[in-house]
Amino acid sequence: MANEQQQDIELFLQYLAQEKRMSPHTVTNYKRDLKRLLAFCEQHDLAGWQAIKSSHIRQFIAQLHREGLAGRSIQRALSATRSLYRFLIREGLADNNPAQAVQAPKVEKRLPATLDVDQMSGLLDLKQQDTVIACRDHAIMELFYSSGLRLAELGGLNLRDIDFGDQLVYVTGKGNKSRVVPVGSQAISALQKWLIKRDQLGFFEQTALFITQQGRRLGVRSIQKRISFWGKKQGISEHVHPHRLRHAFASHMLEASGDLRAVQELLGHADISTTQIYTHVDFQHLAKVYDSA
Repeated sequence: MANEQQQDIELFLQYLAQEKRMSPHTVTNYKRDLKRLLAFCEQHDLAGWQAIKSSHIRQFIAQLHREGLAGRSIQRALSATRSLYRFLIREGLADNNPAQAVQAPKVEKRLPATLDVDQMSGLLDLKQQDTVIACRDHAIMELFYSSGLRLAELGGLNLRDIDFGDQLVYVTGKGNKSRVVPVGSQAISALQKWLIKRDQLGFFEQTALFITQQGRRLGVRSIQKRISFWGKKQGISEHVHPHRLRHAFASHMLEASGDLRAVQELLGHADISTTQIYTHVDFQHLAKVYDSA
């Protein structure tokens, strides 16, 4: 039975990657979480998905806590289990979701680190850099800061996704959800300069917006490394990474506009509470925004 359950999990992970378009990082984490769930089932002689009850899921969560897993990791493991059972029910492999009513321990909300406006100006000041790589990297950083895209979203962009006339980018985000995000004039200018350099490389059949000098799509790990490189080169003491640029976009946009709902839409958040975490907004600040509206 364990082998059958393992096969079901593999099908579920394929579904997440191919149909739900979840990031490889999330799929890998879910795979690790569900491996723990299978080990728990074997340990307690739970043969088959129907044998698992809500009480077993609570025991599983308690075991993860005893093993020293962080609260955020336990929450993710419970989320993976819930999502797995929704898939199993859809496929006719389970009748109900035993994880649905189980609550994970609350975790302290960490405020993401950000860069201030001066630091962002310093990071983006690449006027003296005119190489192919520098123009590409400049366009990447300008686009991150102008649009607040996630790393996987930016890495997956194709040439057709940029509307230069209306200054828009068409994004496919988490859960295969699409949204349209406005792009500032500085980012548009940087992208236009990059496309001139890109044409000089050739590779006209390549559809990816950002490519290597060998004509391959620039991977997310390479994007992370390039942003980290420029952070150090431009003398920024904090480690610079794509998520920090996304958070800088959100923080500075909210500071300038006070419009939390607009920032939520631009970031592609389904729940405004997620946006509150990103932008350091507390309920007192929210009240001030709504009172002045």
